[in-house]
Amino acid sequence: MATFPTDQFDNLPDDLERVGAHRGPKVRGRGWISLAWAVLATAVLMVVGLYILSSLNDQFTFNLPGVAATTPTPKPSVSQAPTVKPITDPTTIKKRHITITILNGTAVVGLQNQAASKLVKAHWTVGSRALASETTIKQTVVYYSTAANEDVARGIQLALGTGTVRLSDAFQGAPITVVLGSDFKG
Repeated sequence: MATFPTDQFDNLPDDLERVGAHRGPKVRGRGWISLAWAVLATAVLMVVGLYILSSLNDQFTFNLPGVAATTPTPKPSVSQAPTVKPITDPTTIKKRHITITILNGTAVVGLQNQAASKLVKAHWTVGSRALASETTIKQTVVYYSTAANEDVARGIQLALGTGTVRLSDAFQGAPITVVLGSDFKG
């Protein structure tokens, strides 16, 4: 084995307890660099998550800057006359136990009561009357929850004298829901 000549570093004092490599002094600003990397990673993950969410859910839109948004082109619909004959005499459907919910979607106070009295005069059964969550609705809509109630919804539309008819499951527990818009004059 090779032997090396001794020098001043080979003779260590007995009271020296340091052994091995030692860390150097802390670098100033090192914590800020770590924080910047964490913020950047969080931002990238949020943008990617929002973009994926917007591609999976049609009600949520999130467009990345520089990426062209694709909007589907609407197809023209052919309007046709209603195929269901409206029921104008509510006494013929007593077995169906249909009650009507009326929601006022305008800023006019008491409009739901005017619509209810108009329907009661026409012998319809009105269940509840309330304010809608919005007060800027322009067009009255008669929503029906099942396809079997379309004839009733069309009859209510005729009794009110305005509005459109739509199938919707947005109003659970209500067979017919009328959302009054500013086109209803009472």
